[in-house]
Amino acid sequence: MLYSAVLDQRELQGEQLLLTTLVVQVAVAAVLSTMLVRFWWFRRILLTEKRDWPERLVFATSLGIPLVAGVAIRWLLNFPPADLTLPGAFLAGLLAGPYAGALVGAAVGGTAVIWGEWIALPFAVGCGFAGGGLREICPKEAIWHFSPLFFTDLHRYVWKLVRRFQIDWAVLLLAAPIGLEIIRQGLGHRFGMHRLFYLQPPTIGFLILVVLATVLCVAVPIKIWNSARIEHRLQEQEKLLMAARVEALASQINPHFLFNTLTSISSLIRSQPETARVLIVKLSGLLRRLLRSQDHFVTLRDELEAVDEYLDIEQMRFGPRMKIEKDIDPATLDLVVPSMLLQPLVENSIKHGIEPRVGEGCITIRSTLQNGHAIIDVIDNGVGVQPDQAPRVKGTGIGLRNVNERLQVIYGSNYQLQLDSVPGEGTCARIIFPELNVPTRISA
Repeated sequence: MLYSAVLDQRELQGEQLLLTTLVVQVAVAAVLSTMLVRFWWFRRILLTEKRDWPERLVFATSLGIPLVAGVAIRWLLNFPPADLTLPGAFLAGLLAGPYAGALVGAAVGGTAVIWGEWIALPFAVGCGFAGGGLREICPKEAIWHFSPLFFTDLHRYVWKLVRRFQIDWAVLLLAAPIGLEIIRQGLGHRFGMHRLFYLQPPTIGFLILVVLATVLCVAVPIKIWNSARIEHRLQEQEKLLMAARVEALASQINPHFLFNTLTSISSLIRSQPETARVLIVKLSGLLRRLLRSQDHFVTLRDELEAVDEYLDIEQMRFGPRMKIEKDIDPATLDLVVPSMLLQPLVENSIKHGIEPRVGEGCITIRSTLQNGHAIIDVIDNGVGVQPDQAPRVKGTGIGLRNVNERLQVIYGSNYQLQLDSVPGEGTCARIIFPELNVPTRISA
């Protein structure tokens, strides 16, 4: 008698007790549906409309166990709001089919039979079959459109019925739990409270509230589960969009790299034909490497090897004018980075820093780990740019813009290419990204 005792202490009697019970019952339905959708196996079942028998059994079990517990709690603790027999069995049939609904109804009704409620078993099974039958004739997507705010569109449904003699599926979804609740009220009055549990409304107005609560106990879980479905689909769309953008950016950088390298080779064909021939051989090897790899993410070790092949080509062109230094933290070599991320930075340092410089130039590639992030610097001692021109340089060149966009697409808008330059002394291009050691594959 715990529930009644608590309510009696607050001086809730008659209509107040019934109204409180209805409100708590809807809250229990909302909490239960929210808890279930947090489990990955339950959420996965919601995403597909065509389910095999193992998935239907998992769905029926996941929903049936708390419903059976609710009936037991009603009896043992005298807590009527925990009993969701009607909406629970109906929901199981509506979302998983008539047999799953009947299975849940049999489990819930069978539990009530233990305490002598003989009418509960056939009634609960009938609710499951009713939901399943409605699922068979109703468009599957219409089920997910059933909302707790259904009453705001009632005038549209009535107008459509009057004007076109066309019944909206939402009307059938609304009529089913209403009809089942009216049947339960009739059976309860006929056979008594000891044979079938039901809430006894003292007036017609409270009967309407009881029916409304039953409808909400069906509509609220559907709304919560549909929100989870939509959220999951949006996440999948975001993943596909990110993969498409990464693919597009990667496809953009390869022709840009090839064009610039061929331009470098063309300048040597007449003056140094042998050097040009060696460069073409090295370029073909580098392109073969790029074509073999379909991964958009590689380890920093592999990325540095690709940069070395590119630098071999450039060092043959510049000769002793260009010096390469590396300061690589061994702990960073197995970190995952977007492929072809460093090559545009190195290329930019050579083209806009070292090439215009008079005398020997030096490029330094440095990597470190700091606070769970990897920091990679490409530093040159070239001609540099004015500090106020650094943002413009980052946004206009194809290579640098591509690197900047890929960082933001993959890691978020907080991760961007940083350029620090001092005129006449050189430029530092810095990229910072989260420390990831497990390769991530995003295939085209």
